[in-house]
Amino acid sequence: MNRNTKNNTRNLIEHTRNMKYILAFEGIIVGIIAGSLAIIYRLAMAYSEITLEYILAFGSTHIWAMAAWFGVLTLMGLVVGFLLKWEPMISGSGIPQVEGELQGCFKASWHRVIIGKLVGGIICMFGGLSLGREGPSVQLGAMGGKGFSRIFKRINIEERYLITCGASAGLAAAFNAPLAGTIFALEEIHKNFSATILFSAMTASITADFVSKYVFGLSPVFHFTVTGFIPLKDYWLVILLGVLLGFAGVFYNTVLLKSQVIYGKFRGLKPEFRPVVPFILAGVLGFTLPQVLGGGNTMIQLLGSGKLVLSGMLVLLAVKFIFSMVSFGSGAPGGIFFPLLVLGAYIGGIYGTAASAYLGIDPVLINNFVIIAMAGYFTAIVRAPITSIVLITEMTGSFDHLLALSVVAIAAELTAGMLNGKPIYDCLLNRILANRNDEPVIDSIDKILISTKVRQNAMIHNQSIADIDWPDSCLLVSIIRQGKEIIPKGNTVIYAHDTIVALTDEKDTIMINEVLREMCEEHEYEFDLKLSQSRL
Repeated sequence: MNRNTKNNTRNLIEHTRNMKYILAFEGIIVGIIAGSLAIIYRLAMAYSEITLEYILAFGSTHIWAMAAWFGVLTLMGLVVGFLLKWEPMISGSGIPQVEGELQGCFKASWHRVIIGKLVGGIICMFGGLSLGREGPSVQLGAMGGKGFSRIFKRINIEERYLITCGASAGLAAAFNAPLAGTIFALEEIHKNFSATILFSAMTASITADFVSKYVFGLSPVFHFTVTGFIPLKDYWLVILLGVLLGFAGVFYNTVLLKSQVIYGKFRGLKPEFRPVVPFILAGVLGFTLPQVLGGGNTMIQLLGSGKLVLSGMLVLLAVKFIFSMVSFGSGAPGGIFFPLLVLGAYIGGIYGTAASAYLGIDPVLINNFVIIAMAGYFTAIVRAPITSIVLITEMTGSFDHLLALSVVAIAAELTAGMLNGKPIYDCLLNRILANRNDEPVIDSIDKILISTKVRQNAMIHNQSIADIDWPDSCLLVSIIRQGKEIIPKGNTVIYAHDTIVALTDEKDTIMINEVLREMCEEHEYEFDLKLSQSRL
């Protein structure tokens, strides 16, 4: 049965009745797929880091080996460039591409993306580029969900949910953070809180997290020794840190976007040759300052040890920042989550060290500033404060910093907003569309049927169709009442237990589906209030 046949009215209505339970079961399967892909990626990264350390140690004492390594790095950059030309959708973190897929802007080839992202991302990690694992894990999980949908011929709206399930599961497996994966799907991928998405994404995330922890263990990603908590009388320092992180986040986004423009100004440097630049830089840094290579695990370990002085933190922060810009700006496949969290941690370390030296803050509190700064910096860049709070809580394995995390995230969010800072993934998505000579929002020619059952005391219960304020891009095409189909007219009254069927653009499917569900759910007290307001 083809996909168009599965989207006819009868099949859609029958399928929608059990959608919640179907998605729960399918979320488990997608969670296993996404978790497995993330595990492959993480294991390859771990072995790459070990091998890279050996190569750099050997090259430091053998000149010929050092020269040979630069040749290998050049070759790896060319291979990555070839992969980007073969499948452009694997460039960067992959999160903007997932958002574009759900908005109807892209129709990625799921198997090409999985192959290209895995191979390209692993090569980048083996070369030591300053890129993270979370973006690729999100995209791999999303494409795993899409692949499942295509293989088993799921209906269109179900496929969108499965892509979201895969994306949230990918993040959960990458960071051992199932709640953050779920919230990320709501706050960043869809930018609205939906019960359907929440339930299915959580099922997938928990499954992926279980699979990941079975392989990597239960330990949190970050290990910081914290023996005290910031006194409430010193919370003005937390607010000030949030403001500073707001400025720093806007600066990060500006430079990151500018780095892509700078690469484009070199006319002789074709896009497929751009990855060679960060690979060569990685070789130079590997023999001079190897701590900045990769996502930043070594830098986190150094910071957590408490052995770094202020000047050392400043140098590592500056070099890591520049290296991250050069790496991501080239279009190489890899994420920004982990590197930006490392940068945020160092900003917090510098801030805490300075506060200890000049303001009399207890030195044991420096790690507290390190932890909360990661959340503030993430918030200012991604503009997802809830995700940042939950993510850092799960990554550190402690709820003790919840108040400080919330305060710094709110301060950073407000500051970035007042500076007119834009969410980085929205900016990157618009940049991709602009490079494709498309508008940021594309009208889809594909139409999708959406079916929703009207509950008792719903907002539209006992109202005529003409009196209902239907959402834009939505056309009511059928009403199923007691097993019979009614052709809707302006004076047709909708009653409880009716099933309404609407037609909408494919790109608006998720949004329209949630609006219709809201209109058709029970509203015992809310309904009377809204009706009174409409009469006023």
